[in-house]
Amino acid sequence: MGDKPVWEQTGSSFIQHYYQLFDNDRIQLRAVYFDISCFTWEGQQFQGKAAIKTQHSTMAQDHQPMLDSCIISTVVGQLKKFLLKSIKVAWIGTNDMFSLALHNLG
Repeated sequence: MGDKPVWEQTGSSFIQHYYQLFDNDRIQLRAVYFDISCFTWEGQQFQGKAAIKTQHSTMAQDHQPMLDSCIISTVVGQLKKFLLKSIKVAWIGTNDMFSLALHNLG
């Protein structure tokens, strides 16, 4: 990962950490959200740590830097976008958008 830009490294590390928690200890996923974090799943909107629940199948991922020390990450499989914000020494998911995306079908 040394040749990748810092946002790629950070985004990839966050996605790996997120899905490791998802697969092994979902209760701990609450640590990557704020009480004001927003989440959309196929048009349904949820807000707050307790309301956010997810499913996953990852095929590919991309990351880009944004203003205000944020990183936006897209995970392809079922389309998942994360807006990551650096708070002190941790990266927090402030927004997620999940919807069905068909990949490489044509």
